[in-house]
Amino acid sequence: MTSFLFSILAEAPIHEPPKQQASIADSIPMMLMMVVVFWLFLIRPQQKRQKEMTNRINALKTGDRVVTTGGIHGTVSNVKDGPTLVLKVDDSTKLTVDKSSIANVLPKEA
Repeated sequence: MTSFLFSILAEAPIHEPPKQQASIADSIPMMLMMVVVFWLFLIRPQQKRQKEMTNRINALKTGDRVVTTGGIHGTVSNVKDGPTLVLKVDDSTKLTVDKSSIANVLPKEA
């Protein structure tokens, strides 16, 4: 029985041929595809939303209803040339806020 095992082991090759390792050139297309997928599904839509919001904030005019990042709902009563505007929150309450703090511009019928 042991001689049978030794004969089988003797016939087996001592060294296996080396396995071919993947080169960097093989993995570059996969990395490029991953970058493209990230750009298409994550970066590009976020840039598009940010650009639309910037355009809406730049187009603000008196009478527009907005919501700030702090959750304050108000109506724009004065748009200044600088980075601020005046919100009318109540009949007697007006707040000066940064344009960058505007989170949402509500539609007219809201």
